[in-house]
Amino acid sequence: MTLPRLVLLTDRSQLSLGRGLIRTVSECVDAGLTAVVVREHDLAPAARAALVRELTVLPGLTVISSRIPDVAVHGLHLAAHQRAPRRGWWGRSCHSRAAVARAAAEGASWATLSPYAESGSKPGTRTLLGTGDLNDHPIPVLALSGIGAHNAAAAVEAGAHGVAVMAAVMRAADPAAVVAELLEVLR
Repeated sequence: MTLPRLVLLTDRSQLSLGRGLIRTVSECVDAGLTAVVVREHDLAPAARAALVRELTVLPGLTVISSRIPDVAVHGLHLAAHQRAPRRGWWGRSCHSRAAVARAAAEGASWATLSPYAESGSKPGTRTLLGTGDLNDHPIPVLALSGIGAHNAAAAVEAGAHGVAVMAAVMRAADPAAVVAELLEVLR
């Protein structure tokens, strides 16, 4: 599997009233999105599994499960504290260069590295990454937190393979337009 430059993380609680997650992701796929990390940790196991199955039928979409293994998905994205799986295509949430190196040593195929920028969901709660934290890693790194069209290209220029976004898309009135704009600036 190849990690794209843009990965969407889901959070249906951030969607506009009346907007469904399946519809939102489907519209984003129509705009060019090729990878999604399904969070939705609060769903009952059967409901989450059904959501994942619905997403896996969207053409061209790589579906990655956050924290919870699922046989229907293409990969698994672990929290910083979770143990590495014995096999499969997986990544990990990291918050330092050392954490990315550990993930790579354990067999991770990618990592998210955060916080890249100030986030509307967690303002002022974490120290932002420093200059140079995104470059020279043994695995592809996606910058995460506070990412939008205004700073996605700068993250790649700083050394990130790409970006992982949640709020910029999930909170948007037109999520597909945001995905299209992000893909344009990441070319």
